[in-house]
Amino acid sequence: MNPKAKGYLLAIIAATTYGMNPLFALPLYADGMNPESVLFFRYLLAIPLLAAMLKARGRSFRLSRTAVFPLAVMGLLMALSSLALFLSYRYMAAGIASTLLFVYPILVALIMAAAYHERISRQTMACILMALAGIGLLYKGGDGATLSLAGTLLVFVSALSYAVYIVGVNHRRLRDIATLKVTLYVLLFGLALFAGRLLTGTELTLPRTWYFWGNLLALAVLPTAVSFLCTTKAIQYIGSTPTAILGALEPVTAIFFGLTVFGERLTVREAVGLVLIIAAVTLVVAGGRLTPLLIRLRRLFPRMPLRRRP
Repeated sequence: MNPKAKGYLLAIIAATTYGMNPLFALPLYADGMNPESVLFFRYLLAIPLLAAMLKARGRSFRLSRTAVFPLAVMGLLMALSSLALFLSYRYMAAGIASTLLFVYPILVALIMAAAYHERISRQTMACILMALAGIGLLYKGGDGATLSLAGTLLVFVSALSYAVYIVGVNHRRLRDIATLKVTLYVLLFGLALFAGRLLTGTELTLPRTWYFWGNLLALAVLPTAVSFLCTTKAIQYIGSTPTAILGALEPVTAIFFGLTVFGERLTVREAVGLVLIIAAVTLVVAGGRLTPLLIRLRRLFPRMPLRRRP
């Protein structure tokens, strides 16, 4: 498999595993846990897993002095994104917050254009808009309620933090560090934000039912360790903007589990939204191969010369 194909596959895995967050988190909220505690244990349980994987591969835990600061920044950005999103649920429905969050592919494209002079092609912008339109259709709203300003600002902070993380994790000081080590230290530095939050007054809550520890472990493995690893590696292969656009598959995963696990029904509007997202992802994966194909198709139907009137 060539590196570009690996990048697309990893980005798809990252998006689908991250989309499993509601599957494991919602039962924990129903069991009485608060968002800070869920996020704290999510990061805490993932760290030993990644450390064991790093040790099994015979890699060193050492970091160069030049890598410590950017890794600390990346960890805090990722943790801030998670915390801001989970706090926004106090002000608005999770469906609205998750929909608003997907402004981040546009933010990634704008950051790449402004900081790295990356050209935003018409195809890329069309894919972003198509994915955002599809995600908007997946939201089951319609009660006409005014969005909370505080909640909207929190979601924007989450989206901006995640966009900066996606761009920053491909920094030259981190590019030569093993993906596993980058992910481990991102989680380690990110954990400090949740620990600080809990030490300054937020109550630490535990699962009331013993088997919900399995939910916390699943959160640590799939939407955290696997998703973060695949995201970092995908960015190295295909870049920040395509990886961000492929993140539109996250709500598709949520819809899938809603249908299969929670017994939800798929409406026509949601079906159209899924088609738009899949079309956008297909266009991203097709990449530069699409233009030559369209040119060949155009040549099959040459323009007929106009007849002059006598």
